[in-house]
Amino acid sequence: LTASYSVNGYAAHAPNERDDQGVISPTAALSSIVYTPEQSLQVMRHLYEMGDKVFGPYGFYDAFSQTDNWYPRRYLAIDQGPIAVMIENYRSGLLWKLFMSHPDVQKGLEKLGFSTIPK
Repeated sequence: LTASYSVNGYAAHAPNERDDQGVISPTAALSSIVYTPEQSLQVMRHLYEMGDKVFGPYGFYDAFSQTDNWYPRRYLAIDQGPIAVMIENYRSGLLWKLFMSHPDVQKGLEKLGFSTIPK
């Protein structure tokens, strides 16, 4: 669950009576691909098969609600970014590796007492 557009404007969603608006935010499931690869890929395939209701020229739209028959063709950059980044991390770990190899990150981790395990 994550915040996204909703039928009533931008909202934080949660699985309770007050905050569950029946809105699906693709970024939540798709950005979890490194932790839940099978489930995230299933969601991705299903959403893609739903066609242009939820998928446009720049990827999946921010949110939708089948309950309310609400399918806005709207993107939100803060939700699109994590999808691309985490898919690439799932594929190759590229962004994690680049981040962790930066000298400032290495210095910060060292100051915090973290160390690498020799290979």
